[in-house]
Amino acid sequence: MAAAEAPKIERGEPVALALGAGGARGFAQIGVIEALQARGLKIVTVAGSSSGALVGGVFAAGKLPEFSARLKEMSRGDFVRMLDPSLGGNGLFRGERLIETMREVVGDPNIEALPITFVAVAVDLMRQREVWLRQGPLWQAIRASFAIPGLFTPAEVHGRELVDGGLLAPLPITATRLSDAHRLIAVDMHGWPESPPGEPAKPDAPPMRPHRFGAWVEKHLRRRVEEQTEEGIGFSEIMARSLDTMQAQIARVQMALDPPELVIRIPRDACLFYEFWRAGEMIELGRKEADKALDAAGY
Repeated sequence: MAAAEAPKIERGEPVALALGAGGARGFAQIGVIEALQARGLKIVTVAGSSSGALVGGVFAAGKLPEFSARLKEMSRGDFVRMLDPSLGGNGLFRGERLIETMREVVGDPNIEALPITFVAVAVDLMRQREVWLRQGPLWQAIRASFAIPGLFTPAEVHGRELVDGGLLAPLPITATRLSDAHRLIAVDMHGWPESPPGEPAKPDAPPMRPHRFGAWVEKHLRRRVEEQTEEGIGFSEIMARSLDTMQAQIARVQMALDPPELVIRIPRDACLFYEFWRAGEMIELGRKEADKALDAAGY
């Protein structure tokens, strides 16, 4: 017997939005939100992991247009200069300079004071479980949610060291279920690649040029992010592919166990996980993919 078709989401009906982890391509979720609002869908709850928490938190604070404009005007060098090296051994970057830059645009609200219900999902490595951050400083929660192990130092929240929510909840569907929303829309960041296996891959963006960022960055950032092995796969690509593979499998299980009414998929090869300077391109891609999914669903 064929599965029952999910009821159509009515215009103005309260919906929850689950935003996934995906590194720089997570900025595509800005375009997704813009497309959903253009169709008259009323988003009342947002849950996000990693870059999904960043986009979702800014949206819940009512500052998405300002945030989007700021991202589009930032150059590759601007993003690189936001990376602040950590002198410890539990991460390459502290993430404080990045947070401070975003705080200048959004402000520093508490989650419980936001006009839209928001949940940032992080992971407690000691207890090996998800943590739903629904109260306290917005940026503290977002910083915890995007703390990719090895790249950013863990974030301490209420005495617990938290890391990237994408490790256990790359698509935080369950975190939306405490809301009063009637329907759920999920943004899967691991869609079928635009250049499927067997076809020529899209050319990558030009390599990152060195900046005056100190000898530490020259040694660690450029070596780990730029440098390619003889086989053509460097540290950054190995890490990105490994995370993507793990997160894609978990997300598929989550959607099978708790199917959303609508899934919008972003191609997993849209950009490399660290290419944050391609924000404008990702936002446009998100808008296009959202419109495609909405048209197919008859909205």
